[in-house]
Amino acid sequence: METGTALFEITKPPSIDGKRTFDSNAGRFVRYQFTPAFLQLRQVGATVEFTVGDIPINNFRMIERHYFREQLLKSFDFEFGFCIPNSKNTCEHIYEFPPLSEEISESQMIRYPYETQSDSFYFVDNKLVMHNKADYSYSGGP
Repeated sequence: METGTALFEITKPPSIDGKRTFDSNAGRFVRYQFTPAFLQLRQVGATVEFTVGDIPINNFRMIERHYFREQLLKSFDFEFGFCIPNSKNTCEHIYEFPPLSEEISESQMIRYPYETQSDSFYFVDNKLVMHNKADYSYSGGP
């Protein structure tokens, strides 16, 4: 956040010949690869862009939980509220990272790539409409 450095970018694949095909599983899993320096950050911002179809969205909410070896590190809860139909929306999430306990030290998270994971749950009117998963490596490579 402080430097304005972009750490990663995820976009939808472009359409082929101008035709949009809908794959309900596209983007449901993301694998992130960072260097160990990422674990020194205490605050990260994420800009999310999404579009809304023909139906208005009420009470749009995202809950995201991050784990290391199934132990909860942090839970984030973002409320978007109402989204108008046929709109393109941008919002920025600010992630405040907690200090890590000795039990879950940064060195363990570096030593065991992809054992840090997250689940993102998206709700509309308190009903789950989408679930994304991700895993993370902080060892600087695959």
